[in-house]
Amino acid sequence: MLATGELRAHLVGARLAGTIATTREQSLGRYRLFAARDPRVLLGLDPEREWPLSALLRLMGQKCGVSVDPAHVSGPDVIDPERTIAALDRFADRIGVAAGRAEPVLLGTGHPQALLEFYAGLADALSAAGCPVLTPAYGVRVDIATRFGVRTRALGYVRGVAMLQETGVRGASGAGGVHTHSPLPVRTVLAAAADAGGPLPGLVIGDHGWACGAGQLGIEAIALADSDDPAPFVGQAEGRLSEVVPLDDAVPAASYRPLMRYVLERVGLSY
Repeated sequence: MLATGELRAHLVGARLAGTIATTREQSLGRYRLFAARDPRVLLGLDPEREWPLSALLRLMGQKCGVSVDPAHVSGPDVIDPERTIAALDRFADRIGVAAGRAEPVLLGTGHPQALLEFYAGLADALSAAGCPVLTPAYGVRVDIATRFGVRTRALGYVRGVAMLQETGVRGASGAGGVHTHSPLPVRTVLAAAADAGGPLPGLVIGDHGWACGAGQLGIEAIALADSDDPAPFVGQAEGRLSEVVPLDDAVPAASYRPLMRYVLERVGLSY
């Protein structure tokens, strides 16, 4: 198993944690939008209480290790690798529980170019352990609001991982997977599963709207999240997400392979 020191060195070297590419300006902008309840950054979450900028800074400092000083307004963000490792351990332990119970699981990502391989490795291992990896609503079209207007995307699955794809794209690779923050895909998938008589997932594993949208509907979710995405951390603080791992969610895909191996080795699953 990858030693903790080796994992820490990888996190910092790959800029998954430590000094990351996400900027302080970007994070503060997102925190302000979240405080104003802008749906673009809520990711499907309906917060139970008010989250002013000061409270968000305290929360993100606690969960990610970012600066809590409101006067710190520029430069690269920092994620504490110790917090990443601790959360990744808890994330792995929940996956181990799912495997032990043979729970139905749903995996979905709004970052297919970066995170597909990470989630696909988990899907393969969970399937081998007896977990049904759910794939409802395959090919269903979803209208998504983008900065370019409303665009129609198709729900697709690659190696058991749900994502939005450009319509008409097929194949076993991640080609055509599109970035999204929207909770509409997971709502569509869960509604299709319910309409078909189930099963519903016992656990959703994902990011952005996949995790927050599921948690808002009362389905247990665990997530990866960057320092500029406060919604998953608020969801965890309010009890709607079980675990959130702080890391940069947009580095090259190969950088997440050691994390996938670490998670699976920790709970004794093969990959």
